[in-house]
Amino acid sequence: MLLHYIPEAVRLSRVKGSRPSEQSLRVQDSNRMSLMYTTPQSKQPSFGKLNIPKPQSGTSERRTSFFGPRTSGVGMPRNSTMSGFGGTEKIKDARPLHDKSYVQQCIRQLHEFLTEQGYPGTLSSKTLQSPSTKEFVKMFEFIYCQLDPTFEMPNSKVEEEVPALFKTLGYPFVLSKCSMYSVGAPHTWPQALGALMWLIDNVKINWSLRKPKLLFSDFCEDGENIEEGAEFNKLFLDYTAETYSKFMQGDDTFEEEDEAFLVKLKKLYNVDEALLATMEEKHTILTDEVKKLEKESQTDRLMTKRMEKMKLQADLKKLQSYRASLDSFKDNLEKKDSELNAELETSVSHLETLKHERNELQHLLQNQKFTPADVERINREKRELLQTISSLTKSLENTEQHKWNEEIALAKVKEKAELKLTEYHKLARKLKLIPISAENACGHDFEIRPFECGAGSMVQCKTQIQMQLRKLVGDVEEENSRLTNMKLSLEESCEQVNSIITDKTNDLKQLREQIRKLDERWEGEQQELAREEQEWAAEMESVENHRKLLEKKVNYGYDEAVQQLKAAQQQYHLVLQETNEERRTVANNLASVFTTAANHLSITEKCLEDLHSRVQRICSKAVEEDEAAIQKLQETLKDFMSKAKNV
Repeated sequence: MLLHYIPEAVRLSRVKGSRPSEQSLRVQDSNRMSLMYTTPQSKQPSFGKLNIPKPQSGTSERRTSFFGPRTSGVGMPRNSTMSGFGGTEKIKDARPLHDKSYVQQCIRQLHEFLTEQGYPGTLSSKTLQSPSTKEFVKMFEFIYCQLDPTFEMPNSKVEEEVPALFKTLGYPFVLSKCSMYSVGAPHTWPQALGALMWLIDNVKINWSLRKPKLLFSDFCEDGENIEEGAEFNKLFLDYTAETYSKFMQGDDTFEEEDEAFLVKLKKLYNVDEALLATMEEKHTILTDEVKKLEKESQTDRLMTKRMEKMKLQADLKKLQSYRASLDSFKDNLEKKDSELNAELETSVSHLETLKHERNELQHLLQNQKFTPADVERINREKRELLQTISSLTKSLENTEQHKWNEEIALAKVKEKAELKLTEYHKLARKLKLIPISAENACGHDFEIRPFECGAGSMVQCKTQIQMQLRKLVGDVEEENSRLTNMKLSLEESCEQVNSIITDKTNDLKQLREQIRKLDERWEGEQQELAREEQEWAAEMESVENHRKLLEKKVNYGYDEAVQQLKAAQQQYHLVLQETNEERRTVANNLASVFTTAANHLSITEKCLEDLHSRVQRICSKAVEEDEAAIQKLQETLKDFMSKAKNV
């Protein structure tokens, strides 16, 4: 199988020297690796097919090879048995499945894949955080049907069937049957999510292998067998023998052997660098013409890009609304902070007054003698203070419970409103009323934005949308009546056409009689033509001899043109690979932009959480100080009571 994929790597190396593998390298410091030791997923398809690899993300979601890294040290001789490939020992999962950020990234990728492929069930980020076993089985069945459309999940013993199917597919890690009974648990959901992500990767690889051939691929019929031959086999066997001997001695990179092998291949296939440069110029001209033709004819790509733009704009609006809600939440926290500061100041002033009263009471205690009436009055004030303290604590607990109930009711009402709003938006998109540039929108905005307008403006927006919808219904009814009138007029014209057809049939009979007479005349003329054909046959022989001479000259020029065409097509594949790599870099840049946006949101959330914890600490400190002051007053009262009793 390796013989089939080496020429593709050779063609790529003519442009950029070597191609980086899609999997992680065994030696992290090297910039390139040998053509022999790429992982099975990095193999290119046969000549004439285009493989567009998936762009790698710059975040922590970089995929690792399921075969595991080789553990032999550089410079040490290697054992010939390959323990990482086909051994009996267990393979440890190198993915950070216990990292919350990595799990959230996998959940987002799973949600995007299911929505893009038209998953029939209901999806939300909450359900994917801890799904039930039934939902997990539905997702597994939907993804597995992408590989085998005829697959049907059995109704019984699902917990045993799913791990067995993963094992038959070659999943390298253990998925226990017990984990299927509680898939949504925090300790089992990451392993099940990792298995689903592995299955999605297999689906994408299967799609890339089933892609159709390129345009004008029939020109490459001879190019697929270009590696056949004794000279190529000799070069390839020498190359593999040298690299394998060095690999067994402990080397991981084979740059010198790669360069020598490429030089020999260029000599074998007569690669002309000047011709490649001219072909690159021609390819740039042809790509410009192809872009122009795509702009003129292929409107489907434009529509897909517009749909992507609309999706990105919708995401941007959601982020803006979320940011506005965060700003409002921040303002509310600042207001609460100011209120708590004011309460703290009042409590401090109240504490100072209590201290002042305590000093006065101590002064009175030291300078005066108390009567029994004063003692009774002090006891009565003490009981009143205790009653007020208990009533205030009860009222505080009741208000906090009422606040919690009101927040729960508000969250439920908000969730119901969001569900109704999503149903309305789905129906409006089906009727082509959203966005403003839709076919049936007519420049009106039918989208409801609950975060941008208040309670009063929501009613006004509802009445305005109802008026616009009624106007659209009236326009549709008018169009329907106009079409019925047009149908009646067309039926009348159809009757007129039928009468005209009857007249034309009569004329057709007369024309057939005239054709019969012309046939008789044609037979006489045919005999004269037979005599003339004998004369023409002699002339044709002379013309045929002349044609054969011209055909020899044309075949000679045609062979040269075919050779030029094959060289141009080889260069076309090379330049096409370059464009794919540029697209991959653009996709990586977009991924980095979205990750920075997500990091910014996480930073703002952390800041708000720190502010909330700071406010709670201040409140708790103030309450503790008040309790300490009240305790001191109680102690002074006890001392005062004891002294009063002694007196």
